[in-house]
Amino acid sequence: MEEVKSGLYHRLVTSTLPSLAPRSFFGVEDFLDDDNSRPYTYQKEKKSKTPNKHVSFKQRTIAYMEPFTLDVFISKRFVSASITHRVTCKQVAVAGTNSKDIKAALKSRSDIPACLAVGQILADRAREADVYTASYTPRERDKFEGKIRAVVQSLIDNGIDVKIYLD
Repeated sequence: MEEVKSGLYHRLVTSTLPSLAPRSFFGVEDFLDDDNSRPYTYQKEKKSKTPNKHVSFKQRTIAYMEPFTLDVFISKRFVSASITHRVTCKQVAVAGTNSKDIKAALKSRSDIPACLAVGQILADRAREADVYTASYTPRERDKFEGKIRAVVQSLIDNGIDVKIYLD
């Protein structure tokens, strides 16, 4: 009796398995992929270009050795900067010229004195949160000069040690 059940089960399973022959759907051939699980028309997972790439000790530990990063954004109309914790991705301190307390005291929201004010307020807020060091890497399109340099220099002058990585 047991052999009959297993034989019946085997016939049911083999009849429902997809065949290895190409299937046709409106004249378009669909071939099954390597493990016969789905047709090629579905998007496969992207494979890593370098699966055995070596990750250095510095790359593995930089998030813990220098946990805080500085982000500076400057547009034509305003300046904003923030200090973010790398591991938890939480913003520890934020300052910008769009906030009410800075907006009223400034003549312009996007010039060098505005950048210096943003750096000073950000440094005060970072010290309140017990953050005394940060690392800064400029974006690809940004040059470390002018307004960005003013914000970073203001942070350094007000007691925050900023490590700058230039490529």
